[in-house]
Amino acid sequence: MKKSVVVIGAGPAGLACALELRRRGVADVLVLDREQRAGGTPRHCAHQGFGIRDLRRLLSGPAYAQRYVDLARAAGARMLVEAMVTGWSEDGELQVTSRSGRDTLSADAIVLATGCRERPRSARLVPGSRPEGVLTTGLLQQLAERDLPLGTRALIVGAEHVSFSALLTLAHAGVKVAGMVTDLPRHQSLAVVRAGAALRYRTPLWTGTALSEIRGLPRVQEVELVDLDTGAARTIACDTVVFTGDWIPDHELAVTAGLELDPETRGPRVDTRLRTTRPSIFAAGNLLQGAEPADIAALSGRHAAASVHDWFAREDEWPNRPIAISCRPPLQWISPNAVNPSSGPPLRGRFALRATAFLRRPELEIRQDGRVLWSGRVAKTVPGRSASLPSHWITLVNAKGGPIEVQLAAQRH
Repeated sequence: MKKSVVVIGAGPAGLACALELRRRGVADVLVLDREQRAGGTPRHCAHQGFGIRDLRRLLSGPAYAQRYVDLARAAGARMLVEAMVTGWSEDGELQVTSRSGRDTLSADAIVLATGCRERPRSARLVPGSRPEGVLTTGLLQQLAERDLPLGTRALIVGAEHVSFSALLTLAHAGVKVAGMVTDLPRHQSLAVVRAGAALRYRTPLWTGTALSEIRGLPRVQEVELVDLDTGAARTIACDTVVFTGDWIPDHELAVTAGLELDPETRGPRVDTRLRTTRPSIFAAGNLLQGAEPADIAALSGRHAAASVHDWFAREDEWPNRPIAISCRPPLQWISPNAVNPSSGPPLRGRFALRATAFLRRPELEIRQDGRVLWSGRVAKTVPGRSASLPSHWITLVNAKGGPIEVQLAAQRH
């Protein structure tokens, strides 16, 4: 297939997309990444737990990342690292700055796979001094990989999957963890993960508690925590604070491309084929929402590759603006966040749903113009973790109707 595709982002989604494009016979596949090495975030995660859903094997983060790099290269995908896509030309070409200088690139299709990032302390508006030793999980893992100093006693802010990943990184680096703190009533990870961490590391978990102030100069010396039920404050001595979770997609390129963003996921609006609102541009992985595990991101990249290939093969016209899907609180977002009735099912035949509250067996409805397209229960919702919704209701969507809304069954307009 004499077509060209540029994939922006060499994490699991981008590499899996490039690999699948080459497997499907797309002639020219170029992967761009601003980092010095391809592989994405997993290459900084020394612990096990990667590759179950996509590679059918259990790997450490670095091994998982290298596996995808090797597979993509062996399949014939080209990679250019230390290449920053800075914007778009008036003709829709990519403006790229790399070690060889500035250039413009064009392609028959572009796949955005730029991932997501954690909000830093400044975006969370935590007051106090501005000392050294305040990190996100990503920065923590990069420093640990380079064997750079991480302090001696840390506080982890958050209690979701990535928070326990931060705990493992700190423990492997010999840093004592004073505790984990979350403003939610309980942790958001799997029970077995929490139990294992409690048994292995004896790390306290303070729920219903907020970090109210960071103190110290030139490095963190202590933090103040506030119990949200009683208002009681206490001080914890530490020299490192790690902010975890609270994800936001790296959507700058999507914004400058003029793509419609979903206000709930804060990523590009895409239909079930991962087509954006601009012809020839697809999006995949955790750019769509923050954040799913690496193997889910990789499967999303494969799904995007299949969509690109099918678009090339059929030479279809780009679909008209899809019908948006939104959520009513306490439901937070759904992904994909738009449908075209003829576009088929999403990845793995299901939609991912997030909520801001812990709900057990909630009954949900999906409605369009007051008409129920689907109703049913999910086992539970946990903030920071996705529940799954079926997709067979897509065939009932009125292509000329209004937006679609997901809500608790007890809610009515």
